Amino acid sequence: MNLKNDKLIIRNATSEDAKQLMNWWNDGRLMEHAGFPNGLGISEEEIIESLKRDSDDRGRRLIIEFDGKRIGEMSYRRLEEFSAEIGIKLCEASFQERGLGKKALTLLIRELFDTGFKKIVLDTNLNNKRAQHVYEELGFTKVKIRIDDWKDQLGRLQSAVDYELTEGDFIGF
Repeated sequence: MNLKNDKLIIRNATSEDAKQLMNWWNDGRLMEHAGFPNGLGISEEEIIESLKRDSDDRGRRLIIEFDGKRIGEMSYRRLEEFSAEIGIKLCEASFQERGLGKKALTLLIRELFDTGFKKIVLDTNLNNKRAQHVYEELGFTKVKIRIDDWKDQLGRLQSAVDYELTEGDFIGF
């Protein structure tokens, strides 16, 4: 995948991105919302091996670049024949709150619908109001709230909200 909009690029992650992904994924501040306040504790080699299993058919880890700088990551994973689960994380704080996440999501979602997917799902921490706002602006429908559904690394109960989107409800740029 190689999607572009002005200075924004979304591309397949490669082994050359493994060190950057490792730094992001091992940073507890970045990973806390996903339940890993101590980071993942993953090695560069483990990430390289994981990336080797990516495929257009099953799913991929993607890198978000802006003006030539890696600023975050996305992913998609096929769930069923016509549905996919996506995720996004803008990891560089200076690029947050600038509308880049919404643009990146729009590019990815449009590509997934254009390649035959009929439904896209995602979830986020119930406390992540900023993400929920963006998802709802894009047309996602809140389908379920899971209260005290799982525990993070520190044993704290966390809640999540599940969203889904069909092409007819998609509001992109």
